[in-house]
Amino acid sequence: MTSLPEDRPQLIGDEDRDTAVRRLQEAYAAGHISREEMDERLGLALTARTRGDLAPALESLPEEAAPATSTIAVAGGRIKRRGAWRVPRTLKVGSAYGRVRLDLSRAVIEHPVVDIELEMGTGGASITVPRDAIVDIEGLATGWKDVRYKPRAPSGPGGPTIRISGTMGYGRLKVRHSWRRAAARR
Repeated sequence: MTSLPEDRPQLIGDEDRDTAVRRLQEAYAAGHISREEMDERLGLALTARTRGDLAPALESLPEEAAPATSTIAVAGGRIKRRGAWRVPRTLKVGSAYGRVRLDLSRAVIEHPVVDIELEMGTGGASITVPRDAIVDIEGLATGWKDVRYKPRAPSGPGGPTIRISGTMGYGRLKVRHSWRRAAARR
């Protein structure tokens, strides 16, 4: 029996090449690289077969920004986020038949305003926000049950604003403030 070498080069696909081309075009447009350098790097990116071949084309480019919008969706089952997770600027959550539990009390919140867009069929949602957060639920349409939320006076300046919008079908949304102090903010 033959064993495979452990450091096989990782092959790349069209999506990797397309991402590299986009990053090179953005770097050129922002003035980070010259036209000649972009042409040379595009040649490397378009002929690359492995990650090692692609690396020189992307070397010294600015880091790619994290996406500002993330989507979590399930047909049935549960969606659960807690602990030290990074909250995007816009979080879209969709569930046809499940429960959603989002705990932002220890999450890393880098934006002063976070939009949470809920699209729920049946099943409830529970969102725990940081102690000093300001919550806006005006954009949420409920079908069957009202939202359970007691606004709390912020305990200090600088808390994020959490805007919750979307539709709740036959479930209920419960929003509560955490008792603990908020985690790291950037």
